[in-house]
Amino acid sequence: MRNRLPSRSLSSYGASWPVNRRIAIVTGAIAILLALAGIVAVVSGSGNDRQAAGTAAPAPSGSSPSSAETSPKPSSGSGSVPKPPPIADPVAYAKAAAQMLWSYDTRDTSRDQLAGMRAWMTTETKYADWASVAGQVPDPVLWSRMADQDQHATAHVTEGHYPSAFKQALADDPSAITEAYIYVVTVNGTQQIAWKKGGSGAEERAVTLAIQCRPNHDCTLAALAPSVTQ
Repeated sequence: MRNRLPSRSLSSYGASWPVNRRIAIVTGAIAILLALAGIVAVVSGSGNDRQAAGTAAPAPSGSSPSSAETSPKPSSGSGSVPKPPPIADPVAYAKAAAQMLWSYDTRDTSRDQLAGMRAWMTTETKYADWASVAGQVPDPVLWSRMADQDQHATAHVTEGHYPSAFKQALADDPSAITEAYIYVVTVNGTQQIAWKKGGSGAEERAVTLAIQCRPNHDCTLAALAPSVTQ
């Protein structure tokens, strides 16, 4: 086996959105736009497997704990996860969130500290899908294996934009966004990964996020879409 473990980024690990949460996000946040054939596809995805950041890495052999068991418990502290920036622009916030998701360092971060990602989430429970974010975290066994190899990653975000389906929905009904102020943003970038004995590599990354930006408030993360829409 090569030194590199079968893991790529935090956002390569995920499970499908729970059906009830997916319906809540679509209905309460974006399907309010009614002219939403394209947006429903953006948020709900066409399948049950998350494809938010390219092909998911294979999991270790043997049975895997459920997502409820493997996701770190939310905590009030941020751990080594960077605090969310005070940004009021959906695209800029999405780019910052993607960079956070694609960056990690097993050398000085425990898996439990990744619960600090919750600080990036909206506090409006009607729209917050914490499971879609927590589901990005490797299970404890895999995280331990990554740590054994000192695996760490940095990210370079190249661009962020509104998918064409979302822009069309807004053009069809500009006032509909005022219900939840949730914007769909796709971010592209590159992830640099390194591990013991000089091992390294680079991979292209892409993710589609639901970002809430109410007027006169900083943006927050509502959810990660199960598939990327450009």
